[in-house]
Amino acid sequence: MNHVQSTYHAPHFDPTVDELDTLKKLELGQCFSLEEGLKQHLSGRLLDRGYVGKTAVGEFCITDHGRQLIRRQDN
Repeated sequence: MNHVQSTYHAPHFDPTVDELDTLKKLELGQCFSLEEGLKQHLSGRLLDRGYVGKTAVGEFCITDHGRQLIRRQDN
């Protein structure tokens, strides 16, 4: 019997101050390598929820979904 493991996502996502800070840095054009992402405390929740993605060279960058999250938080 195959078990499919899925990640639970609460219906409402409240980003932490660090997560918002990271998204804002990414929105300003900064991309992070894995090493830099670790130093910046890049949250796995941002990746899991699709707010952050990876470029072709493996750097982390903000997605359109991440930009929308920042706009909602600023309102």
